[in-house]
Amino acid sequence: MAREHARLSDRRARTAKPPKGVAKLMLADGGGLYVQVTVGGDGNIRRSWLFKYLSRSQRRTREMGLGSLHDVTLGEARDRAREYRKLLSEGIDPIEYRESRIAKTIAAATVTMTFDEAADLYIKQHRSGWKNPRHAAEWPSSLRSYASPVIGKMSVADITTAHISKVLDPIWLTKTVTAGRVRGRIESILGWATVKGYRTGDNPARWRGHLQNALPAPAKVKKVEHLASLPYAELPVFMTELRKHNSVSALALEFAILTCVRTADVQNAKHADINIATKVWTIPSFSKTAKEHRVPLSAAALAVLKKARAVTEGIGGDVGASPFVFPSDTSGVRLHKAAMLRLLEKMGRKDGMTIHGCRASFRTWAQEQTSFPWEVAEMALGHTVGTKVERAYARGDALKKRVAIMETWSQYLAKPLEGKVVTLHRKAQKED
Repeated sequence: MAREHARLSDRRARTAKPPKGVAKLMLADGGGLYVQVTVGGDGNIRRSWLFKYLSRSQRRTREMGLGSLHDVTLGEARDRAREYRKLLSEGIDPIEYRESRIAKTIAAATVTMTFDEAADLYIKQHRSGWKNPRHAAEWPSSLRSYASPVIGKMSVADITTAHISKVLDPIWLTKTVTAGRVRGRIESILGWATVKGYRTGDNPARWRGHLQNALPAPAKVKKVEHLASLPYAELPVFMTELRKHNSVSALALEFAILTCVRTADVQNAKHADINIATKVWTIPSFSKTAKEHRVPLSAAALAVLKKARAVTEGIGGDVGASPFVFPSDTSGVRLHKAAMLRLLEKMGRKDGMTIHGCRASFRTWAQEQTSFPWEVAEMALGHTVGTKVERAYARGDALKKRVAIMETWSQYLAKPLEGKVVTLHRKAQKED
């Protein structure tokens, strides 16, 4: 971590970047006020204010976040730091003081806590546990669209089953998946409000033993529709077409199909996570489980990595120096998912397949065309196999067995079938 000490200007604070190879930069403004500049996993730079001080009660240095530079100006940050230095001179710990004020605000709002206010607090307290950015974005978006217009301004203490029905009835039959998620989110927020003392009684949004008696089960309303996938028999032909393209997005798509991982994992793939010698890609935080996941690399997958390195180094600049294996070919930041979708559209495959659907193609191929055990195929997809008890004793990830299935898969993809391929029925995209 790099540190720089000088009185800050607003321009300096808002444009500072860590030196290459440094993950965090601290710029001091004086009096314990700092600008903290970090580079996120997506390559984006984040800048926030930080107040550092020596806590007398805890006898250690503490760090207090004052907000991002998008929300707090230099002048406002200095005012806050000045206020907290005054508290310190009076023997008051700033963090404890702020927490006390927040607690008093919550206590004072007990009687008038609205659903929107409860939702905002619930999301703030739980957001750090949501690993998927899309999941974190969907929570406030869905509540704002469907719940807030009906119950947003109501006190959580006054919300009844009739109000929940008014939210869900208009969308239950037409947007069943979305309606189910909205119901679950309302249930969680009202449950939180009950624990915090803002309301009493049963949860009017609960399903089991309650709303299930008033609304048809989601499975009976709308059959689950899976993401469109290309029949595995057509994939070798598709791969031949794909390999005619030598762009970063084409190589990323080919790598995704060869390794059978999710799109987000390919987007986040970094050179530092790939061991060419052992032919293993270690994903530090797998998109589905947020746990480490090892992916064996076939000869074809390694060839893609070699091509990608040649392409990015040929472009040079930020692209050539990017930590990402498949960076944007203009800026070097993480490749956007839309790049691969645009490629599919260019190839005339927009309506016939999805990137994620290729995982289903692999699974069907493994079941119908190979004798590999089902659990090996499931582990290749990063799925959890077995009960909790079984997993407690079988803690391996069958890496050696997965080497064979991934190599066989890559060899299959390299040999287009001769003759006409019959296209099977493809299902529509699932509801957002």
